Amino acid sequence: MPPLEELIWFAAALAGAGVVAGVLAGLFGIGGGAILVPVFYQVFGLLGIDEAVRMHLSVGTSLAVIVPTSLRSFASHHARGAVDMTLLRGWVFAVPAGVIAASLIAASVSSGGLRAIFAVIAILVGLRMLLNKPHWRLGAELPPNPLRAAVGAVIGMLSALMGIGGGVLNNTFMTLFSRPVHQAVATSSGVGVLISIPGLFGYIWAGWGAGGLPPFSTGYVNWVAVALIIPITLMVAPLGVRLAHALGKRQLEIGFGLFMLFVAARFFYSLV
Repeated sequence: MPPLEELIWFAAALAGAGVVAGVLAGLFGIGGGAILVPVFYQVFGLLGIDEAVRMHLSVGTSLAVIVPTSLRSFASHHARGAVDMTLLRGWVFAVPAGVIAASLIAASVSSGGLRAIFAVIAILVGLRMLLNKPHWRLGAELPPNPLRAAVGAVIGMLSALMGIGGGVLNNTFMTLFSRPVHQAVATSSGVGVLISIPGLFGYIWAGWGAGGLPPFSTGYVNWVAVALIIPITLMVAPLGVRLAHALGKRQLEIGFGLFMLFVAARFFYSLV
């Protein structure tokens, strides 16, 4: 058992991370994974956690945090009838298959490799936010299978490698094919369930027996972080929401896009 002082510092640092993540998630209107992973990475670094497992631990812990929040969000959206259940049913196997593939990759890729993957996807997401135009469309209907299933698998894989719930990727997919943004957001909550639950178990498996992990970790999931982050983010997210309502939609897109590019630059710099 580590010294009490070390546990107190560990808990305090994670609580601070929860405040930052909660405000930013509320501000940018996302589930928080894209915020939590870089915040976790910084905090775990300050706590002296081994570089070899730090990024994996950040991604796995983020997915664990997303499980209850995505379930709660999905239940709320489903009760309002806003979720495209046809799309979700068609992705029940495709999205988890992509998550399983991501878990296999995470088990074999280095910390630097995982950071590079996150950074590349973050650049694409950031550019999409900065250059987004509401009139951009690829079609009037979602593509049929097998292309639709393939898209679900790719969304699952990329999201699990980043530690996110898939909202940004699924919103982009659905709106590019003329679906209303509110339906896209609601359906993304269900996609988050399909990603986070298998992702949680996948990262536990991928990190089973790994060395250098902090106390109270199971594989690449740290339960102290999970227990602290969930209530804190839920409490402080309304502050971010209030800030969001003071800004325009386009300002938020630009802000989130710049944030993702900053995170990508930070991770690329760490690889030098």
